[in-house]
Amino acid sequence: MADPKPNVRLIASYLPQYHPIPENDAWWGKGFTEWTNAGKAKPLYKGHYQPKVPADLGYYDLRVPEVREAQAEMAKEYGIEAFCYWHYWFGNGKRLLERPFNEVVSSGKPDFPFCLGWANETWDLPWLGSRNKILIEQLYPGKEDHISHFNTMLPAFRDHRYLRVDGKLLFMVYLPFQLPEPAAFMELWQELARKNGLGGFYFIGQTTHYQKIAEILKMGFDAVNTVRILDIDHGNLIRRLWKVARPKELRLFSYEKAVRFFVGQEEGAENVIPTIIPNFDHSPRSGRKGYIFHGSTPEIFRIHVKQVFDLIRHKPAEHRISFIKSWNEWGEGNYLEPDLVYGKGFLEVIRELAMENKNNSTGQSGASHK
Repeated sequence: MADPKPNVRLIASYLPQYHPIPENDAWWGKGFTEWTNAGKAKPLYKGHYQPKVPADLGYYDLRVPEVREAQAEMAKEYGIEAFCYWHYWFGNGKRLLERPFNEVVSSGKPDFPFCLGWANETWDLPWLGSRNKILIEQLYPGKEDHISHFNTMLPAFRDHRYLRVDGKLLFMVYLPFQLPEPAAFMELWQELARKNGLGGFYFIGQTTHYQKIAEILKMGFDAVNTVRILDIDHGNLIRRLWKVARPKELRLFSYEKAVRFFVGQEEGAENVIPTIIPNFDHSPRSGRKGYIFHGSTPEIFRIHVKQVFDLIRHKPAEHRISFIKSWNEWGEGNYLEPDLVYGKGFLEVIRELAMENKNNSTGQSGASHK
């Protein structure tokens, strides 16, 4: 019987910001969630697709288990292997937005693979011109806090659904350069994993600068996840000079042009993991200061996804991985979930190309793939 799974490992980043918490109530007003910014977004130029309105799943609340089940069923149907839940540990046991993931672990539902990405970042207000106004600071108190962090997440690490690479638990660090003594942190967690019979961790450091790949690997990370979302801007001297002269000018780019910069030859290495970017529009969160990729459509997205799949298909099956940014970042116009304009169009592209890639690979080698 043929294996129905695609032979690419697609991991979609998952934002848990869709339920109210006391901190957000205090900072932004009662009932604030990611939907608040997404719902009040306005078009900033002719043809600007805003607001972006969810279709099949609606304006959901992640405290509702049926919502999480529906998300997982949809992801599975369209070829996504796992969700990578953004995880917030600010030090000294302080967590935020943990309820949805805690309930996924404690309930055993949905029966869908997951992993964690540690969003080790201070929350401030840079897009409002108040970078010095800190909402909550990311702290690194030391070894005992790292042990507490591990033990707090141990039920998740022991869960049979936790995603593995080469038998090891996949754990991503959002800002590897912010982590003091990263080698010591990873060595400690590897030791704790072995003591608990977990087989160790597969540590991934994320970066938006592909030039930093070698530095991150040198720290001791097993792999690097590159997110080249702003390469089209960083490499453009004229654009940089224009932003200095006209700081209020929209940071507007053609998605069709931007996709050419989303991956490069570096992502062909086994320990470098590319990122698939379906769309991006940060204006709901940051207004005219946000980056906007205009004209993202399933047809153009198909070109991007095919490029990524062609780049990773030669890798060993366990490492034929790509992250997707993102499953549900509606506040930055960055999502796979269906909306009122394109429906499931982006998801359909992923499923079609993933199965096409599987069939092509099988036909060439005759081998079965994960």
